[in-house]
Amino acid sequence: MSPDQNRLLSINNYYYPRGGAEVLFLEQNRLFEGIGWDVVPFAMRHADNLPTRYETYFPDEIEFGRDYSLPRKLLNAQRVIYSHQARSKLKTLLDRSRPTIAHAHNIYHHLSPSVLPLLRERGVPTVMTVHDLKLGCPAYTMMRDGQACDSCKGGRLYNVARHRCIKGSLALSGLVMVESYIHRWLKLYEANIARFVVPSRFVLETLVAWGWPRERFVHVPNFVDIDRFRPDEPVGTRFVYCGRLDRLKGVETLVRAAARAGQPLTLAGRGPDEARLRDLTDRLGADVRFLGHVGKQELAQVLQTARAVVAPSECNENAPLAVLEAYAAGRAVIGARIAGIPELVREGETGHLVPSGDVDALADELARFADLPDSRLAAMGAAGRAWVERDFTASAYRDRLVALYSTLNPGAAA
Repeated sequence: MSPDQNRLLSINNYYYPRGGAEVLFLEQNRLFEGIGWDVVPFAMRHADNLPTRYETYFPDEIEFGRDYSLPRKLLNAQRVIYSHQARSKLKTLLDRSRPTIAHAHNIYHHLSPSVLPLLRERGVPTVMTVHDLKLGCPAYTMMRDGQACDSCKGGRLYNVARHRCIKGSLALSGLVMVESYIHRWLKLYEANIARFVVPSRFVLETLVAWGWPRERFVHVPNFVDIDRFRPDEPVGTRFVYCGRLDRLKGVETLVRAAARAGQPLTLAGRGPDEARLRDLTDRLGADVRFLGHVGKQELAQVLQTARAVVAPSECNENAPLAVLEAYAAGRAVIGARIAGIPELVREGETGHLVPSGDVDALADELARFADLPDSRLAAMGAAGRAWVERDFTASAYRDRLVALYSTLNPGAAA
């Protein structure tokens, strides 16, 4: 690194495109490398990680649900709360180089916030992108049994164990309860994060309502690489969902709605409910194609052949990238009226909203979109593309972050 080159320490549990948070983390790394920054990743070791010369500094992986030995389970439980190994590994990395700025993404349970005080001690300004509601709700979602939940509001974190919010397990929920109490007692986030980057106003306002100071947050919308998409492709016939195959994402509701409306559906992604959704598809006689995991370029092609993209979530989504990618491909969006999704859908202009979890309402909307003229759907897709080109580009995202970094370290510049 040249003496005047900026260095970004980019932190996330995983170093491969596991989900939306990881995709943004990796795309952000690529974006800053493209403007000449030296990007240093810090994550845990994992068999699926992308290659990096910094892997030797990564702590050992923790993968929940894996059949570890009892001693390893006990060690993992301690590391979930406070990982001395992650802190030690990061210390070695910092001894070799000093970052201009550190930017954390998802670090809960794996790396743990044990690394944050070290960065403050070394004088490295740290920001953190808030991908969920974990800063307020130990179980991330502020939902229970499909309904809004504020049981833990005001510091009543014991409710996460009382209601077994983590996978229905008392043991896991109890561990997360202890983790949350310790993190708050030590003020690991409050005392060590300079600013929290929030992609949606919904999450920002929700965390403020739960007691976080508004001035700690900066709204920076997600971005999409528009150059990967060709928005002038003809409107297709199949509705498309891209994302995790999980009940909380509303995929079961979508399959039922597609069957009820007699509309073809394509699901791009994998997840814990895939087998159950395949069985449901067979029982309903629905026209559903399961593509499994698709790469970036293949995903762009799938979106470009869609009639419309559906975001049927039944949880407190932050700012789903699938909506922005749909617009980049010139496709209208049918979205659930929940959490951050309504911020990304302009009714009648770029798509439409339906009540979350309502099979009949979603089936009616699918049928209505199937009957709309292609020209009308193309116009909505074009409006979405224009919106993305104006507000959700990589350059807009980069400029917002560089401006934020510069307020924390005046030496940071594009």
